[in-house]
Formats: sequence, structure tokens, C-alpha cells
Amino acid sequence: MSPSTAAIIVGPILAVDATVSHAIHTAAKPFLPPFLLLLLEISADFRFSFPVSLSLLLSPPLRPFLIPFLLGLLLDLILIALVKLIFRRARPAYNHPSMSAAVTADHYSFPSGHASRVFFVAASVHFFSAAAEVTMVDPSYSFLDGWIRDNHDGDVKPEVVVVVWIWATVTAISRILLGRHYVLDVAAGACFGIVEALFALRFLRFELFGR
Repeated sequence: MSPSTAAIIVGPILAVDATVSHAIHTAAKPFLPPFLLLLLEISADFRFSFPVSLSLLLSPPLRPFLIPFLLGLLLDLILIALVKLIFRRARPAYNHPSMSAAVTADHYSFPSGHASRVFFVAASVHFFSAAAEVTMVDPSYSFLDGWIRDNHDGDVKPEVVVVVWIWATVTAISRILLGRHYVLDVAAGACFGIVEALFALRFLRFELFGR
């Protein structure tokens, strides 16, 4: 497919995406809680999620998932950066970097790194929790276990998984509301994150920690 043909096909899609995204941003702007949205932005920043993930060390049954989780975060960082360099889609013109709570590492919009990261985290928690329910046989509990594991059967609490999915979804939507990204950027980022979580669970698990 020639560049001109691709432009003819993709151009209208991007135009509709830009129009819809701007309409959503404009409609929501008067009602946006800036502090909450910026807090969501910080919570999805790599410099925050990476050290927080080290808390898995506090729970012996969850330690086997630390390596795939950390490697998955690094994979997400590298992959999204490469895809952005390939497509080089500019961020929305109404995006204001001065209002950002996190330092912007690039000026490209597609795909959303925040969306890919939060959906990687949510999908990882979802998939890892299913695997952890099979491996959690240690009756001992750490401080972290008390928050995420059921006291009776040791399974990961389903409400923990639900809360993480809600956080991921709200954070991803906030990227559109804040004017940081277009709708397609966020949708693509979410898909990347889920696929990365599947890949990490399948191929990046190394038993470096004993249960």
C-alpha cells in the first residue's frame, strides 16, 4: 500500500478521532476535577508504578510474579516508545504540558503510554491472581497479604481485581478528558497493555524466588 493510499484511508479515521476527542474534552472541561485527574496521571507514571511494584516482595506467594511484572513494565516502556517513533502522531493542539503533573518524555500521541501501562497493570493483576489462586498454599500472611488475600482460602480478593480495573479505566479515560490523547491513542494503548500482560505471564516468568 502506497503512502498516498494509506493517507486516503487513515486520514478520515484520524479526522473523526480528533473531532470526537476534542468534543469529549470540551464537554467535560467545565466539570473536570483537576486535582483528581492529575493524581491519576501521577499514579500511572512509570517512575511511580515501577517502585510500587516492588511491594510484591512483601508477599512470599506473589514473589514469583515480581520478575514478569517488572520486565513487562520495561517492555511496555520500550515498545510504546518505538511505536510512537514509527507513527509520530502529534498530541492534541489543546494539550497543555504546563498543566501536566508528570514530565512528558515525548511529544507524540499514538499510542497512549499511560493507557498501556494501567491496562498492563490491571490485566496483570487479573491474570496473575488466577494463577496465584492455584499456587497460594502458604498459610502465613504478611502485611500486604492482609490487604489482597482472603483470610479463609488465601485467594486474591476479587474486589482487589475490580478496583484495579476501575482505576485503569478511569485513568485511561482521563487522558482524553485532560486533552493529552485522542480516543484511538487510548484504545490502542489499552490493547497493547493487555497483550503485554499476557506475554509477560506466558514467557517472562522465572522462579527466582521461593515461596
